[in-house]
Amino acid sequence: MATNPIPQFPAGFLWGVSTSAHQIEGAVDEREPSVWDAFTAEPGRVKDGSTAAVACDHYHRYREDVALLAGLGVDAYRFSVSWPRVNSPGGLDFYDRLVDELCAAGVRPVPTLFHWDLPVELDWLERDTAARFADYVSLVAERLGDRVTKWITLNEPAEHTLLGHALGAHAPGKRLLFDALPVAHHQLLAHGLAVRALRAAGARDIGIANSHGPTWPASREQADLEAAGFYDLLLNRLFAEPVILGEYPDGLGELMPGDVESDLKVIAEPVDWYGINYYAPTRVGAPQGADSEFGGLTIPAELPFSVQEIEGRPVTDFGWPVVPEGLTELLTGFKDRYGERLPPVVITENGCSYEGIDDQDRIAYLDGHVRALHEALESGVDVRGYFVWSLLDNFEWAEGYARRFGLVHVDYGTLERTPKASYGWFQELLRAQR
Repeated sequence: MATNPIPQFPAGFLWGVSTSAHQIEGAVDEREPSVWDAFTAEPGRVKDGSTAAVACDHYHRYREDVALLAGLGVDAYRFSVSWPRVNSPGGLDFYDRLVDELCAAGVRPVPTLFHWDLPVELDWLERDTAARFADYVSLVAERLGDRVTKWITLNEPAEHTLLGHALGAHAPGKRLLFDALPVAHHQLLAHGLAVRALRAAGARDIGIANSHGPTWPASREQADLEAAGFYDLLLNRLFAEPVILGEYPDGLGELMPGDVESDLKVIAEPVDWYGINYYAPTRVGAPQGADSEFGGLTIPAELPFSVQEIEGRPVTDFGWPVVPEGLTELLTGFKDRYGERLPPVVITENGCSYEGIDDQDRIAYLDGHVRALHEALESGVDVRGYFVWSLLDNFEWAEGYARRFGLVHVDYGTLERTPKASYGWFQELLRAQR
């Protein structure tokens, strides 16, 4: 692990941590059900058979968690608002209390308005879901907009499309492969409608949190280069370019439903910044005639690419390669590709899964990625903030409770919170930056 001090970031750089409602809140009996509740109720869907019924019980322990945020010294806290909870009596009252507690602690609230927990009666295959989302956003903005100044519309529509609707590994568990493309379009449309709803409510600081990573071809063979280009198109460009450029790349718009030209004008409503969630690059090659495995995910043989191991790199407990310089490559690549049309960037998630409270591997991971971020900034990328995933160990979707991403350890038997060594490391980093 590097021992040299991390370079100074510019004044006003936003430091924070992130969570999501379904992963930490619990209290499922005090809200309407989501697609994730239905998914986890099906045997075999979650690897350890668990659910998020209690999770970290943040719904009842939010004051304790805000105290942890204040002690950490972050500028901001990125959480998500549960659409099913807002649909329930008194649901918005909880977020009222949470936002008040954050403001009293001097921590800026940064809500994400959709982080995968769709109300169970809705479906992203249906265009009307985008309009319903905008109505919900208006309700939240009206209630919280006097104290919340920074907003995120959607989290990782790429993963929600791919894992939840194309491969069936996440809720709602559909395995549609390329027939899932309308899900991507309707989420992007929902983003644009949400930007309009937030502007109408007076919001002036709006972004989206998209996941991105460099795509590395397995070789310089033409088949591998083509497969990697197609993967990059699906996982990076498909979700970036409608927002940044107002167009779909390489004819993908022809595959989308509805009046795509008119929809793109909505999708491209200007954002104030562009959020990027970064974890690792992906090594991609030509299809191999059999399913491929990556990080616990099965890539079907019928797809026109295979995902391959990045050799010679340490891996996290999740099996993801640790490649800090991939963050620099990603950000400088975005700057080169989109130029002046790229809004200021915020890293809305970056983190890793490791066991243990004395989590030196997590410290090394974060240290390397913060340095890589600074290198991108020095290369001319306009980066305005960095959020660690995550404050707390939590329900890690289809992995259940087997993966621990938190700066704070959660004992799931007692719900006791214990700050890890990485919490102390990040605390010291923030002190040194001020």
